Amino acid sequence: MSETRLSGVAVSPGRARGPVVRVAEPLGEPASTPEPEDPQAEAARVAPAAQAVAARLEALSETASGEAATILLTTAAMAGDPALVSEAERLVVAEGLPAPRAVYESANGFAKTLAAAGGYLAERVRDVEDVRDRVVAELLGVEPPGVPELSSPSVLVARDLAPADTAGLDPAKVLALATEEGGPTSHTAILARALGIPAVVAVRGLLALDATALLVDGDTGVVEVADAGASVLTAVASGPVEWDGTGTTSDGHRVKVLGNVGSPADARAAADAGAEGVGLFRTEFCYLDAEAEPSVAEQRAAYAAVLAPFAGKPVVVRTLDAGADKPLAFLSPEAEPNPALGVRGLRVAFDRPEVLDRQLEAIAGAAQDSGAEVSVMAPMVATAAEAAWFAERVRGAGIARAGVMIEIPAAALSAKEILAAVDFVSLGTNDLAQYTFAADRQLGAVATLNDPWQPALLRLIALVGEAAKATGKPAGVCGEAAADPLLARVLTGLGVTSLSMNAPAVRAVGASLAAVTLAQCEAIAARALGAADPAEARRRARDADAG
Repeated sequence: MSETRLSGVAVSPGRARGPVVRVAEPLGEPASTPEPEDPQAEAARVAPAAQAVAARLEALSETASGEAATILLTTAAMAGDPALVSEAERLVVAEGLPAPRAVYESANGFAKTLAAAGGYLAERVRDVEDVRDRVVAELLGVEPPGVPELSSPSVLVARDLAPADTAGLDPAKVLALATEEGGPTSHTAILARALGIPAVVAVRGLLALDATALLVDGDTGVVEVADAGASVLTAVASGPVEWDGTGTTSDGHRVKVLGNVGSPADARAAADAGAEGVGLFRTEFCYLDAEAEPSVAEQRAAYAAVLAPFAGKPVVVRTLDAGADKPLAFLSPEAEPNPALGVRGLRVAFDRPEVLDRQLEAIAGAAQDSGAEVSVMAPMVATAAEAAWFAERVRGAGIARAGVMIEIPAAALSAKEILAAVDFVSLGTNDLAQYTFAADRQLGAVATLNDPWQPALLRLIALVGEAAKATGKPAGVCGEAAADPLLARVLTGLGVTSLSMNAPAVRAVGASLAAVTLAQCEAIAARALGAADPAEARRRARDADAG
């Protein structure tokens, strides 16, 4: 008898039942033969195909809003990336590859670089693969893979969904999403929450499930076969939607609700969503396409454009999170067998402190230009000595507040000593989970280990919360854990003083906190901490919340 009930990672709340529509698999590898008779003419096909894909994505972005529009525009920019196009053209001419194969290999090279970099950049691999498949389909003259036209409300089932496909979904037609791959920090998860579509990812065995109808529970992560004749069910989890814009519990305990940004568009979206400031400003966008290190003036202007919507408000800027195999030629990284455990984040600055000093100078200048209340934090800090080294350089650059990311278990275990050296800490729960469970956050096969409701992860967060209380200093969360309205209550109960998330989650999290007291948050957190697994932690938190 085949399985009728599977479990995955719940990433967007609500329950829905309906007929299944399967998303087509990607096209696969295009042939590397025959060699083109006229390589120059074949190479000339690449740019128009990429431009056609970019134009379609840009047109789609005009019908979207918020995070969806931003992702569509970002994907369009990737499609038109001159570096991707020129490398594909080179492969056609130099290696005699057909244009589709050359695009495939060029994009794979970019994807491999991002995957090796780890962290936020590794999460963009799916975006690159989506662009690759769309341009290849354009060159082959076939329909690109993606979501088919839906004639009636349906449950979408896929191996994984490309961000651009998710961004273009119509919530009136898509009852729920279930994917075999993906993880809790993927764009699919972020967008599903933004669109209010129940979703479960990393459902092992999903594609082998023989079902014409499914029930998807985005609260528990359960996907089960439903009666094909049963009526369509939509029961999206509802909660308070009104929020006055100030992060606080109902009894006045302050918890700032902030945005995660990595570009001027992100900053505008976060400001429009009502974020009180920025808890994580990723500065990598300023470096990724640069052949040489951007000048202080160039960096200053780029940062000021992101800071501008938050004049007079707090913004935490994370210094360059670069490392081995990252596409930053000026750093000349040496090859490493495991870049995720190598010289990345602050570790790069130990060898190249002048790069950090120039970035700090640019950040200080951008703070003056924008009027934002800027603090700076370092990624990949493991010890109190590293934290102290960074804080000294920050203050030497004229920036008053220095902090560090807690994303390595050793840092969580040494939180009190680290807080003695800096002004605040911020928990990067995405990487902290990855390093705690030795589970690649991009690998669907281990996605359940990266579930932010994992009790072991919550216990590490509790240690940091206790250290923050003991030292009287702030501890924020800037990973995807902060975007879950129920988990936000747990984090508050664990001693977290600010929550930073992608723009679509801001209002829901602010409203969730406003509906409970600090004592209720602490009671919910205590229940979740005692759980044996993520499902039980969620259940205990919901039960405590209901009680």
